[in-house]
Amino acid sequence: MMALVRMPKKDWYDILGAKPSDSLTELKRKYQKLVLLYHPDKQSADVPAGEVEERVQRFIEIDQAWKILGNEETKKEYDLQRREDDLTQEWPLDAQIYLEDMSWNNDEQCYTFLCRCGGKYTISKNETEEVSLVCCDTCSLIIEILR
Repeated sequence: MMALVRMPKKDWYDILGAKPSDSLTELKRKYQKLVLLYHPDKQSADVPAGEVEERVQRFIEIDQAWKILGNEETKKEYDLQRREDDLTQEWPLDAQIYLEDMSWNNDEQCYTFLCRCGGKYTISKNETEEVSLVCCDTCSLIIEILR
């Protein structure tokens, strides 16, 4: 099985100087403060050209961060992705399994897959769209669901 190589992702919270626990109001305040600092129209004329380019780049990143974190839906998706990335780094990925290779349980409306420890991996039907990492209910192993 081929190992997945993940590109280092930008930490949108870090770009805003924020924490995932910050409220939307707090995130907005931090965003507005940075926008005032880095907005191209707010730069003084004596800033060296190279630094102007860096500041514009920073402004674009700040704007992207706010587009993701300032919207409840995209923030939720991003937080989920961050949690998944953290899990991958913290715990061993036991296997990569295709959803169709898991057993469908019609009564409970979920897919299951037996772990080598004797426990099982369970993912509900409505989670299959968003979640790609599933923890074993008994040990610390994780499987990645491939689609």
